[in-house]
Amino acid sequence: MSMFKHLIACGLAIAAAAGFGIRPAHGQGAAAIADDIATVIAEGRRSKEQAGNHLGVLHGSAERPFARILGTDEPRLGEQLPGPQPLDILQSASRFQRPGVDTAADRRAGILPPALPQAPRPEVPLYGPLSLPSAEDEGPPNGLTLEQAIGLLVRSNPDLAVKFQEIPKAEADILTAGLWGNPLILGSADSIPYGSYSPQRPGSNAYAVSIIQPFDLNGKIRARTRLAQANKQVLCAQYQDAVRLEVELLHAAFVDVLAARTTVRYLQTSVANFETLLRTAQDRVKKGAAPESELDTALIQRETTINALEEAATRLRQSKRNLAILLGVPAARADAIEPRGTLHDLAPPAPPAESLIGLALQNRPDLAANRLGVRSALANADLQRRERFADVFALYTPYEFTANNDDPSARGATAWGAGVFASVPLWNRNQGNIRRADRNVMQTQIEVSGLEQRVAAEVENAALEYASSRAAVERIERAILPRAEHRLGDLRRLYTEGQENLDVYLNAQRDYNEVVRQYRDALIRHRRAMLAVNTAVGLRVLP
Repeated sequence: MSMFKHLIACGLAIAAAAGFGIRPAHGQGAAAIADDIATVIAEGRRSKEQAGNHLGVLHGSAERPFARILGTDEPRLGEQLPGPQPLDILQSASRFQRPGVDTAADRRAGILPPALPQAPRPEVPLYGPLSLPSAEDEGPPNGLTLEQAIGLLVRSNPDLAVKFQEIPKAEADILTAGLWGNPLILGSADSIPYGSYSPQRPGSNAYAVSIIQPFDLNGKIRARTRLAQANKQVLCAQYQDAVRLEVELLHAAFVDVLAARTTVRYLQTSVANFETLLRTAQDRVKKGAAPESELDTALIQRETTINALEEAATRLRQSKRNLAILLGVPAARADAIEPRGTLHDLAPPAPPAESLIGLALQNRPDLAANRLGVRSALANADLQRRERFADVFALYTPYEFTANNDDPSARGATAWGAGVFASVPLWNRNQGNIRRADRNVMQTQIEVSGLEQRVAAEVENAALEYASSRAAVERIERAILPRAEHRLGDLRRLYTEGQENLDVYLNAQRDYNEVVRQYRDALIRHRRAMLAVNTAVGLRVLP
């Protein structure tokens, strides 16, 4: 019904305009025509504003994967501000194009992706006696590396696939923004009498076909197109940051698998060592050098270690399933995932924090999105200034027929007509939107400045954690672990030789277990700190 009323209003206004342009003697008054044309202009402006709202600015609740397109004029109050959360990204993962670069290759590449609900990241508890393996197992030579896992994530993530669809939608918005308004065609009948004309009531009927076409003379269409293009660039950067978020989750899941596998290896070595200890306890009991309770204690410790090994194996399978969810691998194939990697830091030290901050300010996609948001806000301000002037309406009547009712024997006359209607900008009807757009530019610039400070703080925190965890690992490897191993070896020898009882040895084993736990936790902490540096910088600076 509203559309029907809209068409009727437009038709009446065009009929009045067409009649005015062709036959002033029989047309409406100038004031009435101006009112009708103002109605047409207002309706056109409202429809353009509604179309502009879909240029990546406002979406329905079901089609809004990004919380807010940066640089758009949306309220900030009540919005959760981004905090210093470490994230990570590979530059190539999202095929992000910087402003001015053609994205046709992206469309051909089809970076669509998907697979992955966010999975919990369980800690891997350690129970029972532990022993370090003689050599670290990095996994099979053809195992899944972290780089391969990231590539699989980008290709298999449904959440990323949903967000990626915003980019072709933004391209559709660019197409919409550059379209001209369609012409309107009006057929009209004018001066139709109530009854009929006569010599006492002279007059003549008029019939006409008119065309009306709006023209954008001050570049509003170009401004809308520039705004839509700027919004697309922001969306590309936001998509890259979305990839960064998912890769950060992948980092955690990948390290969890490595940690669980390391724990299994520790406990497998412990079980093997306890078999030797159990045989020694059996020999001592047989010889009468120790009570039978000592054998019971050794059996209890071995079974405890086996239980811990089984639990660790379960944790490893669970962590593989969490990784499989991220990678889009079916649960039935999760056990077959064999990551190749190590918890040990085999890379040179990271660059100093000052260099890392410089890299982050250049490469962080969330920072790039905010900077592009300033350009989007400026494009919107330019559009609002151009919206001060309404379109000019050109009217053309190629055919009009006027019947001569005064002389029935005379033939009717045909004619054509033309006219132009434009709004007289005595008052700026868009000054409120202009002022709002200028403030939005200022808001976005403040956001960029604040984000730059947060990025610098994130990098500094990541660098501090990296240096601290690296020093902790080196201290344990250099000073603590060798002494703990030496003490345990001495007490094992003394127990085997019968110079110490089993309780003394088991107490030493518990002390050694604590050192092994600290070492494992320090390795995990440092491996995560390495990936957190990549996260904070937005580049792969550490393996």
